[in-house]
Amino acid sequence: MKKIINPPKKDWETILKRPTQTIEAVENTVTSIFDDVKRNGDDGIKRYTAIFDGVSLDELCVSAKEISAAENALSDELKEAIQQAKTAIEKFHLAQKTDKVFVETVEGVECWQEKRPIQKIGLYIPGGTAPLFSSVLMLAVPAQIAGCKELVLCSPPNKKGEINAAILYTAQLCGITKILKVGGIQAIAGLTFGTETIPKVYKIFGPGNQYVTVAKQLSTKYGVAIDMPAGPSELLVVADDTANASFVASDLLSQAEHGTDSQVILVSTSIEMLNDVEKQIESQLLPLSRKKIAAKAIENSKLIFVETKEIAMEMINEYGPEHFIVCTNNNEYYIENIENAGSVFIGNYTPESAGDYASGTNHTLPTNGYSKAYSGVNLDSFLKSVTFQKISEKGIQNIGKTIEIMAEAEGLTAHKNAVTLRLKSLIK
Repeated sequence: MKKIINPPKKDWETILKRPTQTIEAVENTVTSIFDDVKRNGDDGIKRYTAIFDGVSLDELCVSAKEISAAENALSDELKEAIQQAKTAIEKFHLAQKTDKVFVETVEGVECWQEKRPIQKIGLYIPGGTAPLFSSVLMLAVPAQIAGCKELVLCSPPNKKGEINAAILYTAQLCGITKILKVGGIQAIAGLTFGTETIPKVYKIFGPGNQYVTVAKQLSTKYGVAIDMPAGPSELLVVADDTANASFVASDLLSQAEHGTDSQVILVSTSIEMLNDVEKQIESQLLPLSRKKIAAKAIENSKLIFVETKEIAMEMINEYGPEHFIVCTNNNEYYIENIENAGSVFIGNYTPESAGDYASGTNHTLPTNGYSKAYSGVNLDSFLKSVTFQKISEKGIQNIGKTIEIMAEAEGLTAHKNAVTLRLKSLIK
């Protein structure tokens, strides 16, 4: 990791730059695949599955037999862990339910807001060497609580034409019956346009690489909503001498192993802590199963010393991390002043891994600085707020003149007339 001491503010933007490609670098590929899938449907999906996943498929849908086999393939221990995580996630997201909002703004004018589920949801679950079955829980559980009617799950197959057993088991545990063997750009295109097999959806959720992220952004041009721009994973830790250097290093490595384009940053007011964490990373890296991936990500990462907590806080808010771990002698200062972060982890015994799996919070979070404007996935992500109004005779008399004056000032005489006619009808 590159060590940086007291960087001047003018250099922060360069120092905190993410190691991601620009949209322009991948947009042509994404656009061409979208066009192909739009024209050719399942045939286009299968062609790109053969190219990118190395397998030719006759059927894109996962069968009931495959789902049953997946359940039998998992250990009881793993199934119990998945169930425990599901329970925690359900508990946290159930608590996010809100009541109808009702108010009479003036006498005779009643306004209220109710939430309705988004009917058709697409879930994208990465596969490959790190099949994220935990993301099934994070997306399907709140979708079920919200009452979404149709859930479609896409995940890339392996070279045997199979989806990871843990993904299939978790999907059926969450009540998902439409599971498709399709990944990458072509999966997002299929959910955007619909094909002979893949239903068109109203909103797409799920993490992915830079190509998937750009594909999701492109889908919005075709009237499909997305959860957020969620690309390569990232973590920022702020720690001082009260932190445990081995814990900090383990957290940094836990995000570095996601992918070579992940980024992890340690900000500290202690040079000694930076040095201790650097040593811990070197030793902890060696036995990791994804050592090469983590090592490459570490090359993109930084150890930054600043003199005060105030400078640290300003830098962190400027970066807007996806995950933010606080391990200092004044955690409350950072809790109170953090403005831009996807999810915050507090204290020596709160690893970022807890939020990834089983604490109950959602791990689908904004990356690449989007935490400055986006929230992570939550129950409301699967709901729409619909407003209602009901106006009585007394009510239209109370606000009618106001509407007429404003409509006339905007030159919208039909708007004014819609009120004037009603007011005249009430004159005795």
